[in-house]
Amino acid sequence: MEVRLLCGSAWLAAMSGLSVASAQTSPQPLPGAPQEEVIVAAPEPRYVAPTLRDRIGRVWAPVYINGQGPLRLVLDTGASASAVTALAAERLGLPVAGARTVLLRGVTGAKEVPVVEVDRIEFGDLTVEPAKLLVIDDAFGGAEGVLAGRGLNDRRIQIEFRNDRIDIRRSRNQRAGPGFTTLPVKLIRGHVPTVDAGVGRIRVKAVIDTGAQLTMGNLALREALLKSRRLEEQPDEIVGVTGDSQEGPTSSVPPILLGDVLVRNVQITFVDLHIFKHWRLTDEPALLIGMDVLGVLDTLILDYRRREMQIRLVHGGP
Repeated sequence: MEVRLLCGSAWLAAMSGLSVASAQTSPQPLPGAPQEEVIVAAPEPRYVAPTLRDRIGRVWAPVYINGQGPLRLVLDTGASASAVTALAAERLGLPVAGARTVLLRGVTGAKEVPVVEVDRIEFGDLTVEPAKLLVIDDAFGGAEGVLAGRGLNDRRIQIEFRNDRIDIRRSRNQRAGPGFTTLPVKLIRGHVPTVDAGVGRIRVKAVIDTGAQLTMGNLALREALLKSRRLEEQPDEIVGVTGDSQEGPTSSVPPILLGDVLVRNVQITFVDLHIFKHWRLTDEPALLIGMDVLGVLDTLILDYRRREMQIRLVHGGP
């Protein structure tokens, strides 16, 4: 059995009171942190890590907290609350001891974690102030925390995988450029992006989750596939950010269809995920699309204002 660490997708905690405002002061370097740019341990790129199957990538974002940083946070479109590791919280001087706790819901389970208040979180032209941060034991294989998708309701995220570039800014209602495929987006609980997709001939609801390393399907999808084909399954285990694990089979599946974009040679792990139940995605075929699929694209744009996902393939396609 292969044990996979699902690096922190789909964080769900009862967090509120977020608001967007302009930055008021210049960020200051965090003691012991790089001052000019965020560096991820070589040979990985700085912001978008490699996305090959043997080195599944993550989207890294340089983030300032209370004007200190930058910290390496993983951009997670499935998350409702941002978080930092306990070590990063200590470096920032955040008052973790005695802090109240909230229930963190991950893909595989739930766990009580501390929550602290900060004056502001800054990334690009996005400033959230005041803000609340969860404090966790670890995150994402070297990252210092999570930058949540919640609070991006008027933003446009553009990730250029081949150019190693991430841009988050206010949406100007831009239409998709030449060569892009556009898919309408619906938001679960107001912030989790989903699109209509296909696995072969089976229609599915697909959650777009940049915080997930791999792609997972619910049991309804597995049952639908088994009606028309034999799956070559291998046992697998998913370990979530809360430390809980769930077992399920992994198998190659027919191509995933996103609009007119076809992604081949995909493997899906089928698990009765805790998070599928929370999202009420258990009765119909559903997918959580992670970076193993998203990372084969040339460019991914999530425009929250337009409620659109715009994608472009690498020349020649996957």
